[in-house]
Amino acid sequence: MSNSAPQFPAPRSQQRVSVGGRKKVQLKSGRSLMDWIRLTKSGQDMTGLCGRLIVVTEEELAKHNKKTDCWMCIRGMVYNVTPYLEYHPGGEEELMRGAGADGTVLFDQIHSWVNYESMLKECLVGRMASRPKAVAEVFENQSGLKAPKQKLLNGTSVPDRFEKQSKNIPLRHEWFQTEDAITVVIYTKQKDTNSDSIIVDLEGGVLRTEVRQPEYSYILHLELSHEVQEVISVHCTSKVGKIELNLKKRNSIVWSNLGRPQELHNSYKRKSEQGLFYRKCTLLSKMDVSHDTRLLCFQLPVGCYLTIPIGQHIYLKSNIQDAEVVRPYTPVLPTLYVEPKDDGCTCTCIYLMVKIYPDGLLTPLIDKLQIGDCISVSSPEGNFKHSQLEGITELILLAAGTGFTPMIKLINLALKIPSFRKVQLMFFNKTEKDILWRDQLDQLALKDKSLNFLLPIYSCGKEKNFKV
Repeated sequence: MSNSAPQFPAPRSQQRVSVGGRKKVQLKSGRSLMDWIRLTKSGQDMTGLCGRLIVVTEEELAKHNKKTDCWMCIRGMVYNVTPYLEYHPGGEEELMRGAGADGTVLFDQIHSWVNYESMLKECLVGRMASRPKAVAEVFENQSGLKAPKQKLLNGTSVPDRFEKQSKNIPLRHEWFQTEDAITVVIYTKQKDTNSDSIIVDLEGGVLRTEVRQPEYSYILHLELSHEVQEVISVHCTSKVGKIELNLKKRNSIVWSNLGRPQELHNSYKRKSEQGLFYRKCTLLSKMDVSHDTRLLCFQLPVGCYLTIPIGQHIYLKSNIQDAEVVRPYTPVLPTLYVEPKDDGCTCTCIYLMVKIYPDGLLTPLIDKLQIGDCISVSSPEGNFKHSQLEGITELILLAAGTGFTPMIKLINLALKIPSFRKVQLMFFNKTEKDILWRDQLDQLALKDKSLNFLLPIYSCGKEKNFKV
């Protein structure tokens, strides 16, 4: 398993995620991620220094602030991003906001999950002689108010309050043992802790548990002292904010300690500062949804415990021509309506509805996966909260193509909540054959016609010819 951060989703990807209002632009022909990878492998001098690394002063960095000569510092390392400007999915102007300065804060705010070290390794100029003034000190947020000043801690921009919390972590854990079992207890001090908050991975004797709170994550990461069975059970007591992890010993040995700490063990950090964590998932089934869209079912490892809340997404990652390529996808249900008894709080399988692009980077590889093949799947991410639906009785959903995938769980949820009186789906597609799960949508509409519940409206082609 790996928790390294990935590359940009492709600009034209139908599943690309917009984080914090990040804008997307149409790039020129020949400026895709694959084109950038080819350029970095061409042997061309990307730094202007013929491969020589230098120590960059703050004054020197500030001189390189033009589109024809653009340097940027990220976490103490300086890159000549001039050749990358035309390849940046957010556009040249977005990247120029950090020109000639420290772009760490801007980077973390917009796409902290990007593996910039891999993507810009051929553009490395050198390291900073001193820490430059952070862009965030003069960056104005959407409300027009200046963002609070931040300072660098180990090369990473973090709020002042994080330093205090890191010295006094609000969560704690302890462990107990019997002859046959180990119990790890995490006390969160938050009564609203539930299964959505917990992600557990147990593989190769390494236990990694992440407890997610609104802004921060607590991580317990240990190489266990002795062997345990891969199956793990998790129990959450929300009333007292307690989480219990139950592991079965392979041998009746008395443990003197729980294990050896791994990276980030017993840490409490902002979620935006955590790298994505991946586990290998196995393809169980694959079926056609339309002429170019597949429904794939991936099985989680035996030692993995997670939930994927409504409105959140995961990332698939693979190496293509020695470069990490990552795409976000919204997990769906196996059908449009799942009976409550079949919709447990934790999942053993992840269903993805993927549109195959013949000239895409990742989807052709996904389409060639055979049953039993594996691919790296990240933990879920997203800002949508179930509480946003409280008090709502009517729901209007707008979707186009595979943008329909986030709506599937919302429709399923609405079918189960008595307070919902009406759901209207406006579904835009190029042609009628592109409409995903049309039969299921029409069946649900007929089933609940007397209640006027689900009203699908289809629009196909440039003429915007609506069909009810």
